[in-house]
Amino acid sequence: MTNAPAHATAADLLALSPVIPVVVVDDAAHAVPLAEALLRGGVRVIELTLRTPAALAAIERVAAEVPGIVIGAGTVTAPEHAEQAAKAGAAFLVTPGSTDRVLDAAEDTGLPFLPGAATVSEAMRLAERGLTSLKFFPAEAAGGVDYLKSIGGPLPGLRFCPTGGITPATAPDYLALPNVGCVGGSWLAPKDALAAGDWARVEELARAASAL
Repeated sequence: MTNAPAHATAADLLALSPVIPVVVVDDAAHAVPLAEALLRGGVRVIELTLRTPAALAAIERVAAEVPGIVIGAGTVTAPEHAEQAAKAGAAFLVTPGSTDRVLDAAEDTGLPFLPGAATVSEAMRLAERGLTSLKFFPAEAAGGVDYLKSIGGPLPGLRFCPTGGITPATAPDYLALPNVGCVGGSWLAPKDALAAGDWARVEELARAASAL
């Protein structure tokens, strides 16, 4: 079961929200109330990273119980991750980098996905495969706003979701760039808020992010 339209494309993902929450869940029981809090705050997309044993179960729960949010799987770093995430109900995939095997596996799922790139050569290689909506990671460490601004001229057909080190203070600078559709942000789901079940705080952070 997925909760994204069958015709959704990677370009559509960049238009869902100014900020895609990038979330690490240690307890699958947190996933549904977290997704519901994000929705109440106006954010209708979530990237749940495959960094913990609870991640796939969390994706499955959100896909089944929170139909109003588009649930994606992030940190897809191996071919089997793509298949596992699709079976769990992910509506899209995000990769931090782009090996041929991971790209092939992501394409085989039929889901839209944002492949990761950090250099001009990586971005050009993805464009050769027809992939023009990309994740720029790790954004701040790889050059940030200035880097994306500088590659907009030679690579005008590419759009990015920069992720990594971005804060509420720096997000508007990225969002002002013509080649940026949205940013990825971990600040919408702080670990302490999840541990405490402070869903009101998550909702407040989501509301502020949706207004960026």
